[in-house]
Amino acid sequence: MIFIGILASIAVIGGLCWLLFTLAVFALPFFAGVSAGTWAYQTGAGWLGALVVGLAAAALTLGLGQFLLALMRPLWIRLAIALAFVAPAALAGYHATHGIVKHTMPSDTWQLIFSVIGAIAVGITALIRVTAMAAPGPTRQNVARA
Repeated sequence: MIFIGILASIAVIGGLCWLLFTLAVFALPFFAGVSAGTWAYQTGAGWLGALVVGLAAAALTLGLGQFLLALMRPLWIRLAIALAFVAPAALAGYHATHGIVKHTMPSDTWQLIFSVIGAIAVGITALIRVTAMAAPGPTRQNVARA
């Protein structure tokens, strides 16, 4: 029975990985948008105002992240910006994987193991996608040779 649970977990995780990996980069802008929209709604903006504020905050967060990745040259600053996008993605990957395996795995230990593996996989994928968003560094094609 545990073997079937493991296979079912792998199949479901594999089916949802594409969606999760595709949307993982947008976990930070989504969180910022939901937080800003919730704040706007609670301060009396109404549902339309909350939607506009949430979308604006999400777009601003994503745009600012891409702008800073393209503008900043020190590697440690770019790494810090990338980690700001990767940490919520890894956390979302952990919880998404845990939500799947808790229904198919009876053992808490195996649930934790699969959840951590899911978080690592989503985090690495988000890091690769975030670094791909950054502009490439300067090339040496136009450098005169002596």
